[in-house]
Amino acid sequence: MQTENSSKILTGYTRDIDMSFFDFSEKILSAADKAQAAAAPYFDGLDEIYEYNQQKVLSAFIKNGVTEPDFGVTTGYGYGDRGRDKLEKIYADVFGAEDAIVRHSFVSGTHTLSVALFGILRPGDTMLCVTGTPYDTIHGVIGISGSGMGSLKDFGVKYEQVDLNAEGKPDLAAIEAALEINPKMVYIQRSRGYTLRPSLSVAQIAEIASLVHSGSDAVVMVDNCYGEFVEKTEPTQAGADLMAGSLIKNPGGGIARTGGYIAGRADLVELCSYRATTPGLGKEVGCTNGVNRDMYMGFFNAPTAVNASLKTAVFASALFENFGFDVSPRSFEERHDIIQTVCLRDSERLCEFCKGIQAGSPVDSFVTPEPAPMPGYDNDVIMAAGTFIMGASIELSADAPLREPFAVWMQGGLNYPSGKAAVMSAAQMLDKAGLL
Repeated sequence: MQTENSSKILTGYTRDIDMSFFDFSEKILSAADKAQAAAAPYFDGLDEIYEYNQQKVLSAFIKNGVTEPDFGVTTGYGYGDRGRDKLEKIYADVFGAEDAIVRHSFVSGTHTLSVALFGILRPGDTMLCVTGTPYDTIHGVIGISGSGMGSLKDFGVKYEQVDLNAEGKPDLAAIEAALEINPKMVYIQRSRGYTLRPSLSVAQIAEIASLVHSGSDAVVMVDNCYGEFVEKTEPTQAGADLMAGSLIKNPGGGIARTGGYIAGRADLVELCSYRATTPGLGKEVGCTNGVNRDMYMGFFNAPTAVNASLKTAVFASALFENFGFDVSPRSFEERHDIIQTVCLRDSERLCEFCKGIQAGSPVDSFVTPEPAPMPGYDNDVIMAAGTFIMGASIELSADAPLREPFAVWMQGGLNYPSGKAAVMSAAQMLDKAGLL
């Protein structure tokens, strides 16, 4: 039976619910209503992708016969860990790959990418990055910043890059010309990193892969961080030979507590496994110490978490564009990763935005984020992340280096209502400071 109160909730979601629990001003509530109305028409498209990907994952679980003993504990060498081996088959099936290695011992996305790079490249080889300068933390791995000790450069691997064109898109003509240097690997970063260029679609990655394979024997590798389950297909289903990502981003679903994956051609995954453990043993060893359940549940929940993240991003884009800020992507644009940028124009606004996200988080909401030096970054970085898992980008977080154009990179959201409230909290914090 519908009560008067439930009717109010159904007909005035933002106004009635948010005013009950949070002290949002009328200005923020009104703006949120408008942003919700602008964002809502695009949610159906996101839900279609979500349902497709969720059924794809479910199908892989059923196909591989997941059972309770797969969640068991192994120790020591981890020989015969059937839960570990089965999870890797599931990843390969879902991503359309020949094989995969999925391990909690990968401590971050950068570590996972590093394992893949060192697994494939040898002294004298050339790594060609065709999406401009890659993400900050991979610079030390390549050897284009820092001391260079232990880097690819230190091991005699050469690095070249092709910059994006004036529109921030891959320069196919320049890539084709660069293949004349006979690179061993063509490296693609799907997400924007700390830049404002568009993230790459799977279709764009497919175009690059086709071009590379038609003119060389190079391995096409994709940094797929932030991109999993945003589209119906993945780079390894579109011509990429290898891709890698972090389990505290999209594929961990907000449940996996650490880890990473590498998926692609079986021979390449094998080489990477020799770097991850030791030559000759590869994927056959590596105990799971009881983490299998979280990794299975996380992957199963990943399409749900990604869908919530995308809806949060679309709402944030609509809200802050209405307040006069430049945003990328805009609320109506197609998305190829979960990242939303808002150009806040100065460091004061940037910091207030992050304070608002932190204040609207379920964990450490009382903490005030402050800019500080971070390993792997050339500038002080401010990070708002009231997360259950430290550094989990699939949970709502916002971070940025304090440098021009003073943009914030926001990503994640385990569910849309809480993500929406945190975005509204960021707007409220700016408004209270007289900066909105």
